[in-house]
Amino acid sequence: MGTKELLTKSAEETKKAGREFGNSLKGGEVIGLVGDLGGGKTTFVQGIAEALGVETRTISPTFIIVREYKINKNFSSTSYKNKFGGNLYHVDLYRLEGNLKNELESLGILNFAKDPKNVVVIEWADKAREYLPENTKWITFENLGKNERKITL
Repeated sequence: MGTKELLTKSAEETKKAGREFGNSLKGGEVIGLVGDLGGGKTTFVQGIAEALGVETRTISPTFIIVREYKINKNFSSTSYKNKFGGNLYHVDLYRLEGNLKNELESLGILNFAKDPKNVVVIEWADKAREYLPENTKWITFENLGKNERKITL
């Protein structure tokens, strides 16, 4: 699979890109997000959450590391029908240092990733690249200034 680059010019466009990406998910995915602060990672995750029918507000898990959201298996839109249920786990590794393998295990993140009904999205995932599943989908975010972002899928 080749890489695809998207240029977004507003937070809403970044969120829309996340929704479109979220519409392609089937459950069981681990998505690694890489990019600097302010790169649009959390906004992109908000779009994924919308695509999965998450009904609660999606906010950054920077200080608590992991947030869990129920995927609404009855959610449907004109373009997408969610069929897998499960949970969306939004993880932020920014504040973690040291033995990340132990941290990932103690937080249960590696177990969440094994359930085919779950979707696990990890910000700052490059810090734990060697411990994530081989089939992790990597997405890179680049802040081009103002509200412009380059997203590489």
